[in-house]
Amino acid sequence: MKSLSNPIRLVPSLFLFAIAVGTLVLSLPFATADGTSAPFLTALFTATSAVAVTGLVVVDTGSYWSPLGQAAILLMFQIGGLGIMTAATLFGLMAGRGFGLHDRMATQVERGRLETGDAASVLKLVFAITITVETLVALILTLRMMTFYDMSLGCAVWHGVFHAVSAFNNAGFSTHSDSVMGYQSDPVILVPIMLAVILTALGFPVMQDLRDKRFNWRRWSLHSKVTVWGTIALLALGFITILAMEWTNDATLGPMGIGGKLLNAAFHSVMPRTAGFNSLDVGAFHDQTLMVNYLLMFIGGGSAGTAGGIKVTTFIVLFAIVLSEVLGRRDAGLFDRRFGSEIERQALTVVIIAASLVFGATIYISSITDLPLPDILFETVSAFSTVGLSTGITADLPPSAQLVIVLLMFIGRVGTITFATALAVGRTPRSYRFPKENLIVG
Repeated sequence: MKSLSNPIRLVPSLFLFAIAVGTLVLSLPFATADGTSAPFLTALFTATSAVAVTGLVVVDTGSYWSPLGQAAILLMFQIGGLGIMTAATLFGLMAGRGFGLHDRMATQVERGRLETGDAASVLKLVFAITITVETLVALILTLRMMTFYDMSLGCAVWHGVFHAVSAFNNAGFSTHSDSVMGYQSDPVILVPIMLAVILTALGFPVMQDLRDKRFNWRRWSLHSKVTVWGTIALLALGFITILAMEWTNDATLGPMGIGGKLLNAAFHSVMPRTAGFNSLDVGAFHDQTLMVNYLLMFIGGGSAGTAGGIKVTTFIVLFAIVLSEVLGRRDAGLFDRRFGSEIERQALTVVIIAASLVFGATIYISSITDLPLPDILFETVSAFSTVGLSTGITADLPPSAQLVIVLLMFIGRVGTITFATALAVGRTPRSYRFPKENLIVG
């Protein structure tokens, strides 16, 4: 038990505990609509997807689970989005309890930040933004659903709150069997969801810069600058390519007017970044559109937020390294700042681990099923990047393949660096270095 006192191991352990509790709750008869106990794998898959804020499902959330089961799922992706240690520290602050270095480190490890800064200030910001955004989006969705979709007040409140919390936490869960396809022509529904996803996908360090330094660009940290510009570039890439590739597709954008095409192309440029809602039939996308989604999902959103993937900063760091090599520069960097060698190694480690996991899972699933390879690859990337989009094959996967997806979702949420470091904690570092010798690369 002593090893669990280390924050780097404590965080994955707490996520596993949350998944175990969630699985138990969803296995109870009251959690299902028909009052029977859900199969263990169904409960495990759903609990992992919820805690990992992914959104992949093997059963329809709105019809299979009872209102209490849906409420349990909502609680799980709220906890998963905030982070186990973030939530625990917030509750401690509200109770008036102080917290020490151990608590701050545990929280910051989960958020991907190892600095021992003012954790209380950061956590208060997290709490304030969570309450504000979720309440505002829930209010907009509730009013719209009640006035334009003939829902009763209670029904509109539930659907509005569920989708607002799911959007803020980038969970992608929906109480509708077709996700948000029923609202594909309604910007009052889709735009608030998009904005909530974009905001939290930036990550809380960017929000902290916005709070403390406003729009004084020069005072922003390098992390915030890279995240914001990288996000803008990827959103533009997704919007332009999806719009162009699906413009004449009769199963997606084809039948829509220009306004509907622009709205839904924009929506689907945001969702692969880690949210998982879909207003279009993803299974009907052209292959080239799926390939663009592979890239967007694999990169994901900003660090230290609710987004998944290898993160925008990781991708930009590697891009800058390649650019510096091509241009013959000694150091890699951006915005008149250079990256440290440890950051470059970390970025490379994240990408190699992520690619290996996705590649290995894809090979395994393709070897035991007859499903199309593009659909399998889409599923594994979506699971690892905690996106939740699917071409519709999730429920058709055999049990062993579903367990592989469960593992990918867990690792993707905890983070490749945290997961790998957790396994290595306690190893004795070398007290020596080997002689240096170069080799030919490329």
